[in-house]
Amino acid sequence: MRIDRRQALALLGTGAAAPALAQETGGKVRFEHGVASGDPTQDRVVLWTRVTPASPGKPVEYRWRLNPVDRRAGGAKQGAGVTGPERDYTVKVDVDGLDAGRAYTFEFEAEGVKSPTGRTRTLPAGGVKDVVLAVASCSLYPNGYFNAYQAIADLPRVDAVLHLGDYIYEYGGPGSYGDDSAVAPLRRHDPYREIVSLADYRRRHAQYKADPALQAAHARAPWIVVWDDHETANDSFLNGAENHQPAEEGDWNARKAAALKAYYEWMPIREPAAGQDLASAACRSFRFGDLAQLVMVETRLTARDQQLNLDRDLTDGPDGRPDAAAFKAKLNDPNWRMMGPAQEAWIGRELAASVAAGHAWQVIGNQVVMARVDRPLRPALTPDEVAKMTPEALSRMSRRDKAADLGIPAALDMWDGYPADRERLYGVFKGAKARPIVVSGDSHSFWANELKDAAGRRVAAEFGTTGITSPGAGELAPGVDYGEVIARANPEVLYNNQVAKGFVLLTLTREQATAEMVAVSTIVEKDFTAKALKRWIVTPDGTGPSAPKEG
Repeated sequence: MRIDRRQALALLGTGAAAPALAQETGGKVRFEHGVASGDPTQDRVVLWTRVTPASPGKPVEYRWRLNPVDRRAGGAKQGAGVTGPERDYTVKVDVDGLDAGRAYTFEFEAEGVKSPTGRTRTLPAGGVKDVVLAVASCSLYPNGYFNAYQAIADLPRVDAVLHLGDYIYEYGGPGSYGDDSAVAPLRRHDPYREIVSLADYRRRHAQYKADPALQAAHARAPWIVVWDDHETANDSFLNGAENHQPAEEGDWNARKAAALKAYYEWMPIREPAAGQDLASAACRSFRFGDLAQLVMVETRLTARDQQLNLDRDLTDGPDGRPDAAAFKAKLNDPNWRMMGPAQEAWIGRELAASVAAGHAWQVIGNQVVMARVDRPLRPALTPDEVAKMTPEALSRMSRRDKAADLGIPAALDMWDGYPADRERLYGVFKGAKARPIVVSGDSHSFWANELKDAAGRRVAAEFGTTGITSPGAGELAPGVDYGEVIARANPEVLYNNQVAKGFVLLTLTREQATAEMVAVSTIVEKDFTAKALKRWIVTPDGTGPSAPKEG
């Protein structure tokens, strides 16, 4: 698969929804952040925009319109509302009474000014031949241009976009993450410091949604989203985050509440039901006709215990050597949680219902890599590869391998850091007799993994998507295929690419699931091409992932 932008736009034709420039406003409102849709079901979809007021502080009236693309009689919808500073002038409309499997265009209007036009689609009911999903994660604004989002917008077909988190980053200021990239001087984070308050998070979301490529991807198809850690703070958990210092940054619950309020204001996600808290509302499922069920899980803010830390928790025993046994006792504690019992039970019910309905696939929208990636890397390196690695990369690998030699995983923020919870989840998969495909974000690298339980039995396939722009660990080891080294060392890892930027294009049919690792040629220039680096196939009988023969 290779996508040239001009060819792709020609394929899309006039029915596609490319962002249109809003007309000159003459001192009236503006639509500076595009339009979006999300959380589609068979009969409803969420429409979103943000009105930039000419006079902040006053409410703004708006109208919205939704029209079927097929122009058959019936199906058009319209309505009106008011937005204001209490929700940062964002607009969210949950339109119901729609037809299943139907494509629509939509737009907003305020004070005579029209928004860009978006395109959306409800989920199908009944028999479905295939489903095409783009899976994305990790878009660090200062580190590069959002070319991968543009590549998603340019696809000839995409039924929905799954975004698995790190849609924004909380960092900012001189020396912050990504601030040393080639394009960072043109894409400094706004505000240019770490964000903490509600006003900060709103301003950061506004900066990201002002990006034309991201607007184009939002206008192309409905999105189904979930946060990871950076929508609040790095390595977040239920009661805090690695990047939250209460003495300087205040109460964690206040910061978390501000971040989630901004997230719900600025993202096309359905509002929580009455009595439901913002964090648990991220757990939801979507049925694609008779073909697949998508289950979106939440592993950050509803139940996660604080991640173990090698420096803090791996202490020396009486003999002066690292007490690996004590560390592993904490790691394998059955009460060490990434998700709570209520979410586990809900996942089990959703999977069982999907299997009972005869779906070929159960897709798990998951934040962090689930596979075991805990083996030492140095034995998998050739002498030539060692010679090419930078001192920093060797130092990081040495630290990682010291833990691995003790039987301890280094990536303790991933599912490797919560093995008992992972085993329970695998039990849920098996109990439901599901055919799971796990899709994961967070790692800034492509993955094709074959997940196995503690007894070595295969339970699922996993496809990890790389970052839209966020840097991968392989960039510390130029000249060495660092991902290949990881795959050589770890039996569950079939493929890993630690350098490429892009997304996973997942196509589901009854016969097979195909995952294409689509990479863009550059993130430091706006002109780019996109192509599939690798294709992987899984079949419902439990075969795969397997790479098809080239040609």
